[in-house]
Amino acid sequence: MVSLGEIHYAYMIIILIIIAIIAFKKDVILPCILGIGIIGYIYTSDVLKSVQIIYNAIVVSGKEFIEIVVVIALVNAMSSALNNIGADVLIIKPIKKLMINKTVSFFVLGITVAITSWFVWPTPAVVFIGALMVPAAIQSGLPPVWAAVDLCLFGNGIALSSDFVLQAAPSITAKTANLPNALGIIKECIPFWGVMSIVTITTAFILMNRDKKIEINVDKKIDTKQKTAQEQLIGTKIMAIATPLVFVIDIVFIKKLRFIGSESTALIGGTAAIIMIISSIIHTNIKKALGDVTIYIKNGFTFGISIFAPIIIIGAFFFLGSDVTATAILGNGARGILSDIGVYASNNIPLNKFSVIGIQTAVSTLIGLSGSGFAGLPLVGTLANTFSTAINIDKVKIAAFGQIITIWIGGGTIIPWSVVAAAGVCKVEPFEVARKNIIPVTCGIIATVIIAIIIF
Repeated sequence: MVSLGEIHYAYMIIILIIIAIIAFKKDVILPCILGIGIIGYIYTSDVLKSVQIIYNAIVVSGKEFIEIVVVIALVNAMSSALNNIGADVLIIKPIKKLMINKTVSFFVLGITVAITSWFVWPTPAVVFIGALMVPAAIQSGLPPVWAAVDLCLFGNGIALSSDFVLQAAPSITAKTANLPNALGIIKECIPFWGVMSIVTITTAFILMNRDKKIEINVDKKIDTKQKTAQEQLIGTKIMAIATPLVFVIDIVFIKKLRFIGSESTALIGGTAAIIMIISSIIHTNIKKALGDVTIYIKNGFTFGISIFAPIIIIGAFFFLGSDVTATAILGNGARGILSDIGVYASNNIPLNKFSVIGIQTAVSTLIGLSGSGFAGLPLVGTLANTFSTAINIDKVKIAAFGQIITIWIGGGTIIPWSVVAAAGVCKVEPFEVARKNIIPVTCGIIATVIIAIIIF
């Protein structure tokens, strides 16, 4: 039986303070660092150890994010190399024919990243599709921040919450719910997934059209006049054809070899590095490329770190809420603070159809605050199994419902430190992307909860 103590109440109070500061559009690095120290002191009752915990939390957070930092840096370096030889102009030419205005671009970009994410994984899919299609989308009139919103909602929302092809998410949920396979979860999640997706995307599209803020980013504008001569180079044309082709081949290998998560991201990142090197050689020669590649890499990592630096600090605090990372930060025996709160709520609230839906929604929200949708799935599945033994409720449906809510919240839509891949590709602030996502995702959750009440 889980009981709440001083550390749990302190953690929730600090979260409320952080949320309030975010609402006033102020930076939250300072309260996050102090919050880590406070939680560390409550846990250890030792000032020196609490100071060390601040450092440990940042290191653990950095390790969690380093994979995305590297792939963003490599893709950014690749984009710079392709830009220098003019291949980026040729790559987006056929795509521009589809993207005639921001409305069409919104859905073409979104549907493309969703389909790719089903077969690859959202992070590499967002980076891959974003690098190729976002420049054309922006030229058609889609603001950079809404391009990032598009990538998040379709990739980390629609694709990841369903995971119809790779089936990693439903497999985790099914296993912890004591189900024989993931097929039941996939089948039962369709109505929740459909409502959540339609309401969220519709709301986001309406808000985008009402957003009158003019966004100007000269870096996104490609000077076709300056590259006219370069486009005639045979090497440039070869790279323009080879780049998307090689990434498509990557997708085939990812699907055939069943790469998931880090494996697929690694293939995309490694491919980006090779394309950067070849483009550098084409631009000048092997001797000159030795220095150019170094510059591309430096600029790529400078860009990646500039985006991720605040996110690593903020994530360090919220990783205290998850079991695995809490242990790495606080030491052996530590439990995820948010996980404890979720279990406590499920054990102490009288159960009926309405309270079960409410608990599953609340727990999914709490776990989602850690910025990892998958971290909450084991608890979602376990709770579904528990609820089905306590009252007459279909555990497959309640597990599927919990999976949709958990991933939409924590998988990369409204948590600033989980939208960094999309924000990095579109070169916008993660907090701005998260703020744009809050209203659409909230509307989607409300609609999904209503549907759950009707179905159950």
